[in-house]
Amino acid sequence: MKCNYKNIFSPLTIKNMTMKNRIMMTPMGTNYGEQTGEMSFLHINYYEQRAKGGVGLIMVENASVDSPLGSNGTTQIRIDHDNYMPRFFKLCETIHSHGACIGLQLNHAGASAQSKRTNMQPVSASNIPSKAGGEIPRPLTKDEIYAIVKKYGEAAARAQASGFDCVEIHAGHSYLINQFLSPTTNVRTDEFGGSAENRARFAKLVLEEVRKQVGPMFPIFVRISADEFMEHGNTLEDTLDYLQYFQEEVDAFDVSAGLNGSIQYQIDANYLEDGWRSYMAKAVKEKYGKPCVTMGNIRDPRVADDILARGDADIIGMGRGLIADPCWVKKVATGHEDELRKCISCNIGCAGNRIGVNRPIRCTINPTVNDGADYKKHKITKPCNVVVIGGGTAGLEAACTAAEVGCTTFLLEKEDHLGGLSVEISKIPDKKRLGDFPHYLQVRASKLNNLFIFKGQEATLSVIEALHPNIIVNATGSNPLLPPIKGLHDHIDKEGSKVASISGMINHLADYPEDCTGKKVVVIGGGAVGLDVVEYFAPKGAEVSIVEMMPAIGKDLDPVSKSGVTALMKKHDVNQMPNTALCEVKADSFLVKADGEEKDLPFDYGFVCLGMRANAPILDEVREAYADTNVEIVNIGDSVRARRIIDGVQEGHNILRVLSDMEYL
Repeated sequence: MKCNYKNIFSPLTIKNMTMKNRIMMTPMGTNYGEQTGEMSFLHINYYEQRAKGGVGLIMVENASVDSPLGSNGTTQIRIDHDNYMPRFFKLCETIHSHGACIGLQLNHAGASAQSKRTNMQPVSASNIPSKAGGEIPRPLTKDEIYAIVKKYGEAAARAQASGFDCVEIHAGHSYLINQFLSPTTNVRTDEFGGSAENRARFAKLVLEEVRKQVGPMFPIFVRISADEFMEHGNTLEDTLDYLQYFQEEVDAFDVSAGLNGSIQYQIDANYLEDGWRSYMAKAVKEKYGKPCVTMGNIRDPRVADDILARGDADIIGMGRGLIADPCWVKKVATGHEDELRKCISCNIGCAGNRIGVNRPIRCTINPTVNDGADYKKHKITKPCNVVVIGGGTAGLEAACTAAEVGCTTFLLEKEDHLGGLSVEISKIPDKKRLGDFPHYLQVRASKLNNLFIFKGQEATLSVIEALHPNIIVNATGSNPLLPPIKGLHDHIDKEGSKVASISGMINHLADYPEDCTGKKVVVIGGGAVGLDVVEYFAPKGAEVSIVEMMPAIGKDLDPVSKSGVTALMKKHDVNQMPNTALCEVKADSFLVKADGEEKDLPFDYGFVCLGMRANAPILDEVREAYADTNVEIVNIGDSVRARRIIDGVQEGHNILRVLSDMEYL
């Protein structure tokens, strides 16, 4: 088979392991484990989907070598006892049957553990939390350090016996080994602190013990935070220095970045370019001559192949990209790049669910994280016409899914384009990745012969009735929330006005100067949309203020986005005004109230971003017209309640449940 990406699809041998291609699924927690710490069958199915999708190596999420003390989650998998080996063997057997290699990441959370989950005070190199506001850990004694070293070796031996092809030692991302390596968390004065050699001693002991247990030919990967992107933290130059003290037993470096306090560089923010980290892997590879993994928002196969061709890295790591599209590798290999469902780096369903609120991972753009495309194997048993009103992401997902199981499907979109609000938001430069999702949906839709799309078509009863629907899906989205505040409706989005909604801002992006030095920007609303405006203007030099009625700005953001926007606001000295209410909108100022006092905030550009509200203009009429029929009417997405894309997409995919309940499936 002809392939345009020879570098991606060339094999790689590391010790006694040969990868069939250069794509590695990077270790990323799922919260799929059993309460016992055992790997679940949900887990196994999840990883099997990625193996079937063609990946060369799966590095399974971190397994605790010492629980509960070293655990970093309520359902983290464990490998600190022989009990866990049989289920791991089943996993390895399953993955190997699809021609993929598989490794296991070994980890001790250290100060990243939480006492409310472990009932124990966290431990670390010193008594410094792993992030600002975190729990104060207890410094490990020397005897405890050596005991943990032994546990790493025992865990590696279990992994090898369970059928894994390699192991990865996690020495980055604010976990225990990194807490010794980083001067931000290690202030010890004994042989495990102070100099780079001393701070690297724990890592050296761990690697020597692991090698002793697995033998000379079993590959050992080490994940590092090559640049911690923290004040007083290790820089790339520092890392290149300390690696000399334990690199001898390392067979491959997994070159990551960031700590808990700079998580937007660890779990890459959406504004970071494809492959932005590759220079770090290049530096490590050039100095130590060992295979290196690089990752970082790599979605485009051309970028991946170029990195390999340049020799910056030997393996391309993908985590969230393979959550979004388990078949990324197979699609690239078979020339179906146009069908790639590229991760948009929103970090909501993966990092947001797992880190933020302790849920199992989900994906904004992939409602079938665990089951893949298996639903397409089932077809309707009798004719069914589905009419979808609205061509945003929720409506498109519903229409495509219905058509894929055999329904004759009609989609009505009043605008001349598909994608809804996501297309508009993607026009903001730092949000351009968001546009990849509606593009994917449109390509997907274009290949379905039983899906008929009518753009520029207002949904009226007569139009709907002419299509003889069995199921009607209302997905008409939302509109900006504009409460009856004095002056708001007089000024917002009016010709020549200085006051705009997010839509008004997007429509005038070309009119704002690149250099906004001296310009005053005031944003009303401290949610995601208001912060999008802040992120646009603050780096341009504007004097930015953000006003939020609630006590916290960005309260509902995922941890990655929150860390990134917090750092940005600090860097650009954004004036944050929580607990402040908008009272009046004037031509060039906002009257706000805080602590009983009113204040005028003058601006050159003023934005009102108070959220969105459901928009369902025809829903009641449709319900009334079909009240005495067998036609099922379903309301989904923002037309129910303004929420995130993930909610609408999941509800769109749930058309399968409707079809099943109505006995079409």
